[in-house]
Amino acid sequence: MALAYDLPRQRPVLAESLLPRTLTRNGVTVALGTGLTALAAQLVVPIPGSPVPVTGQTFAVFLTAAALGPGRGLASQFLYLALGAIGLPVFTRGQRGVEVIFGATGGYLIGFLAAAAIMGYGARRGADRSPARAFPVLLLASAAIYLLGATWLSSVTGMSASETLSVGVVPFLLGDALKAVLAAAMLPAAWRVVGRIDKDGNE
Repeated sequence: MALAYDLPRQRPVLAESLLPRTLTRNGVTVALGTGLTALAAQLVVPIPGSPVPVTGQTFAVFLTAAALGPGRGLASQFLYLALGAIGLPVFTRGQRGVEVIFGATGGYLIGFLAAAAIMGYGARRGADRSPARAFPVLLLASAAIYLLGATWLSSVTGMSASETLSVGVVPFLLGDALKAVLAAAMLPAAWRVVGRIDKDGNE
């Protein structure tokens, strides 16, 4: 079945267009993506009655994966989880340790891996070049986080499906929709800047 639009097979991602090849071919950009996610994790808005707060993490996952592509985007999230697991305070509110990953909100952290792969794959095929293409990919990436996060939350806490949805999904829908809209606007804007830089450099 044909998609509503056709994406090119392979296209450069933002990092490859903006940074020297020596940086994009080593671990520097992966570490930068990890660092941005760790910083965004400290932007926390608690939700009364829910063990899952609103944070800036998902926004950071979206942007870094789009900028780095599926391989490096996924690697940056693996590194993020690994650093937290070994005891660095990179998780929300400076939390650390494997118990966070295996705790009630751990499924959302695991969901970052799926979201990074989805967003990076879409960016590699040019989905981040226009809002109309970026937004559906962002929604799919968000859905992956919700699916893994809510399933894990229900398993760990014993909540029913309706309870899990009410505390682990519904309170975040509006905020994540706004994040998706913002990212869908920012990514094409970044590409327009790249286009102007290329144009000026070739004149």
